[in-house]
Amino acid sequence: MEHNYQCLIIGAGMAGLTAARAMQSSGLNIAVVDKGRGVGGRLATRWSDNEAGARAFYDHGAQFFTVRDATFQTQVDDWLARGLVKEWARGFSDGSGNPKDDGHPRYCAVNGMNSLARDLARDLAVMTNTQVVSISSSDNSWRVTTALGVIHTAASLLLTPPVEQSLALLEAGATTLGDEIRAPLERISYVPCFALLVELDAPSRLPAPGALQLHSEPIAWMGDNHRKGISPDAFTVTLHAGPDFTREHWDAPHELIAQKLLLAAGNWLGASVKRWQVHRWRYSQPVVTHPEACLFTSSPAPLVFAGDAFGMPRVEGAFMSGRAAAQALLN
Repeated sequence: MEHNYQCLIIGAGMAGLTAARAMQSSGLNIAVVDKGRGVGGRLATRWSDNEAGARAFYDHGAQFFTVRDATFQTQVDDWLARGLVKEWARGFSDGSGNPKDDGHPRYCAVNGMNSLARDLARDLAVMTNTQVVSISSSDNSWRVTTALGVIHTAASLLLTPPVEQSLALLEAGATTLGDEIRAPLERISYVPCFALLVELDAPSRLPAPGALQLHSEPIAWMGDNHRKGISPDAFTVTLHAGPDFTREHWDAPHELIAQKLLLAAGNWLGASVKRWQVHRWRYSQPVVTHPEACLFTSSPAPLVFAGDAFGMPRVEGAFMSGRAAAQALLN
């Protein structure tokens, strides 16, 4: 079975969905492919039902976002007007006991960060649970093969996964990139992160507005999803481990990871742990980025690399990279 598009986008995170909306609004026949069960990438929200029948929610990827660019502000203003996002805080405590307020808004999604990805994906052709295994070029177009043997062909291609994964897919399809493209891509690097998701039997002791931004080891971040407002019926906390701890314990069993992080976080949790789960983010944040918002090549066929490792990082960076990638392909 073979499907043909003017542009195929790999990755249904912020960058891929933003680019898809821009290209579809310009009349292009596009589709988005993602290996995950749903859209969002690191715009990730997980839920579970507890024994009382209440639903517990956790933002376990991106916790909030900021706005510096006027173009992204326009998107955020739309979300604000429709009640999808709210201002959470203007800074977070570092654990010293003093509140941090730099006057710069931190926004979060009212119904969990993944709701923003679902909003961007509306009316788009998105194929989830679709594992791409190779990308090859032929006759100035792209041929994308999935694990089920389905072939998608496209005149142009946008790759938004972590760069290491994108390069592996091209290599699997025997696609050769010029050194002027491959060299800057190979310089990009990421750090890993464990997300420990904890349900408590009582409210946490995290300081207002319900978060600690520590930037330390073994815990870099703690966020109270109940006080944030996304888990009204259950007391849930998300812990993000620091990169050094994560690298050191990457192959350790979940029980050991949870034990160490819960011990370090005990004073801030302040309540009994009812249940926990560990999520591993292998490519949590880019630490070496590409200076431009995307990277375009026309050889062997139109191809753009984009994501939060291009230009500025984080949620806003991914949005701006997606916009830039769409513009590069439309031009």
